Amino acid sequence: MPLLQVRDVPEELYEKLTRVAAAEHRSIAQETIVLLKKALDLTHERQERRRRVLDEIKFAGLGKDRIFPSAAELIREDRDR
Repeated sequence: MPLLQVRDVPEELYEKLTRVAAAEHRSIAQETIVLLKKALDLTHERQERRRRVLDEIKFAGLGKDRIFPSAAELIREDRDR
């Protein structure tokens, strides 16, 4: 199994990690692995969600080909109401 060594961890972060590990009845190394897995999964989920949203925007016809009114036109339209 690969070995990972992290240096210069801020004291407050290390203390928090120690407290969380103790609360979960894990070693610091075990808790670090659990937290890394969660963080990496969240990153992957966010990327997938962004892809879905962009696909929905393209499907709805809101892509860069659509021409939107300028800010001045929108203000003029609002004032004319």
